[in-house]
Amino acid sequence: MSEQQQPPVERYCILIGDGMGDFPMEELGGKTALEAARTPAMDRMSRLGEIGTVQTIPEGFSPGSDVANMSLLGYDPRQFYTGRGPLEAAAMGISMNPEDVAFRCNLVTLGFKEGRVFMVDYSAGHISDEEAHQLIEDFAPTIAGRSFHLYPGVSYRNLLMWHGGPEGLATVPPHDFTGMDVTDAWHVYEEEPLLYEMLTKAIQFFHKHPVNEKRRQEGKRPANALWPWGQGRKPLMPKISERFGLNGAVIAAVDLIRGLGVWAGLDVLKVEGATGYLDTDYGAKANAAIEALKDNQLVVLHLEAPDEASHMGNVKEKIKAIERFDKEIVAVVWDALKDMGCTYRLMVVTDHFTPIRLRTHGPFPVPYCIYDSTDIQDNPNASFSEKVAENIKDEPLEGHELFERFIGIEPVYVELDPKKK
Repeated sequence: MSEQQQPPVERYCILIGDGMGDFPMEELGGKTALEAARTPAMDRMSRLGEIGTVQTIPEGFSPGSDVANMSLLGYDPRQFYTGRGPLEAAAMGISMNPEDVAFRCNLVTLGFKEGRVFMVDYSAGHISDEEAHQLIEDFAPTIAGRSFHLYPGVSYRNLLMWHGGPEGLATVPPHDFTGMDVTDAWHVYEEEPLLYEMLTKAIQFFHKHPVNEKRRQEGKRPANALWPWGQGRKPLMPKISERFGLNGAVIAAVDLIRGLGVWAGLDVLKVEGATGYLDTDYGAKANAAIEALKDNQLVVLHLEAPDEASHMGNVKEKIKAIERFDKEIVAVVWDALKDMGCTYRLMVVTDHFTPIRLRTHGPFPVPYCIYDSTDIQDNPNASFSEKVAENIKDEPLEGHELFERFIGIEPVYVELDPKKK
């Protein structure tokens, strides 16, 4: 093992605005949401720092937040990615055996008409934690002893563990098919009769459940089905401290990012009021990052809101989320780093495109900006947007390459023993 290099600065902070990337929109006069939003902090960073594009989704991979954010944390998905489920299991503190397969398992609203199945709502109306937990906890005992174990998560986001299950089922993320016919995707589950039996049993159970009866009475969408997807076995990932000699923390509301933090060896910080939705507490997340930077060399903060607005197809809410990210997180954290009196690097980046008109993720290169307090640049006409980043002549970096560039340290090779993981 080679000797670890000394980091070039004392503190590193990465601020990730999930799904901020987009296409130009006619209703915005040909601008993207990033261009239309008021983002003085990110624009100033771009003028004083390095701006470019990063390819977070390797060729052949689905453009999900799991792949993109793994890439941004310095892990090449071609080497380390096994599936989304194991990441969420780690966030929930659920241990996995080598033969286990973990699925992300949404509570969804399905529609059934003339033998067809429709994805009415991938989140069952963003069902509350309390309602979701009640449904999952009441249904779980009915499948006990059948190789399955259900774990309630946050809102519609839950986990299904299949002990000894297969990996190769061609599942799809439900948020990619909002309002669409998903009959073929639903019939994929029939390839595994044990799983299909469990899913049909869940539909029957949820239909009569008091939680859904009340939701219907209130004019809300019922959580009438389970949708497992993103499955995989436990990954083998070295810790960031082993690879780069840095201690760190991650701040995120969604289990996917929190689980990545667990596998990467980062402290996962819980923030009161962080919901993973449009109503998340921006200020609380920024304050948590500032506090974490006192004791950690690396802090990663992830904001889900722009992505959620994109999946809803809501341009106004996406712009609002971007503006709040800039004002209440980027500007606040940047000011705090200045006040600390230490050398630092601050990076703002989006993990992937989530175009409003598609309502799903895209695999295109996304903009990033790095501000280095020891190496201030002069880009007078720069701003943080897809177009400005694209005009940079350099080819897009890959996500794990961007992380290494940001840290400024060559990673140490770590040999992993599957028997110890």
